[in-house]
Amino acid sequence: MQKNLTNVIVIGAVAGLVGGGGVLVGQEVYQNVQNSNSPARIKAENTTKLSSNDTATSAYNKVANAVVSVLNFKQANGQYQEASEGSGVAYKKADGSAFIVTNNHVIDGAAKIQVITNSGNKVMATLVGKDALTDLAVLKVDASAISATAEFGDSNKISVGQQVLAIGSPLGSQYASSVTEGIISATKRLVEASNEKGQGNGGSTVIQTDAAINPGNSGGPLINLAGQVIGINSMKLSTATNGTSVEGMGFAIPADQVVDIVNKLAKDGKVARPALGIEMVNLSQIPADEQQKTLKIPTSLTGGVVIMKVNNGGSASKAGLKQYDVVVGLDGQKVSTLADLREALYKHSVGDKIKLDYYHGDTKKSVTIKLTQQLAS
Repeated sequence: MQKNLTNVIVIGAVAGLVGGGGVLVGQEVYQNVQNSNSPARIKAENTTKLSSNDTATSAYNKVANAVVSVLNFKQANGQYQEASEGSGVAYKKADGSAFIVTNNHVIDGAAKIQVITNSGNKVMATLVGKDALTDLAVLKVDASAISATAEFGDSNKISVGQQVLAIGSPLGSQYASSVTEGIISATKRLVEASNEKGQGNGGSTVIQTDAAINPGNSGGPLINLAGQVIGINSMKLSTATNGTSVEGMGFAIPADQVVDIVNKLAKDGKVARPALGIEMVNLSQIPADEQQKTLKIPTSLTGGVVIMKVNNGGSASKAGLKQYDVVVGLDGQKVSTLADLREALYKHSVGDKIKLDYYHGDTKKSVTIKLTQQLAS
């Protein structure tokens, strides 16, 4: 039995340049929509209960002055040239600096980074840290350049059908602070992904929205009508495998994940992740006959994550897990998909001990695993 997934081309849709990006795995073509001491926090108030005064206009006005354009300058022949543009949003001020979250692919390979504020001021930015796996990066500029900061809402409390706004610089800074309106189409959607070397990273759990997202929107905020950032716009589905044009399928990194990552980047400049040391696929991807013939699991089991490979010397290997074991729980939290497993796993730190529930054939077992650090790709 082999992992049967189709690699597709990723178009790094950035304002001014078609550039690099990760290779997303699936049956469609995706586009990346790019054209410190006080941690960021989730403010849960008004996330789901809105007043009659909460409108698209009031929400936009709360966030607009925190949204910036982010320009990526690369060096060629001794000169700096603008290579692409994206968006970002300032989320805190500390120690004389304003901190801005954007996408990693917006600033990837930049020799210099420039930020254009909502008022049109241009300032140079310093890269604080970046994380390719979540496609997030943190920049800082002089605090005096930013007149407002945005607050994060609780992305665990969002609902399908909830009204949202996307703010950013579609097609570049000439359209800075453009706002589009839509709804949440799915609260958690797993987008399979791998890096440029073709190595899988477990995919990304994202918010799906039909709010218009275009090249240059990458790194900008997705907000609710309370004016809270519930996600960072990152990519869109543009074309199906058969060439069919796709509209209204954009994706944003959930705010709860953003807050966790930006705090780690602001503190350490990087993210140290725990790992199980396994390669896996969703049980739903395995044909029913193979589930019985190869996995030999109970017919009543409908969800879980199948271990396709156990890396020598990894946490899972030391705990005795084997190929074709099916993980169904982590610390009491049900695991039905890779998204569930990743979400539960990344709540822990390197060195933590976790309880993993799994099926070996038709026998359900539990094991305690000490997490090791995920190796850099």
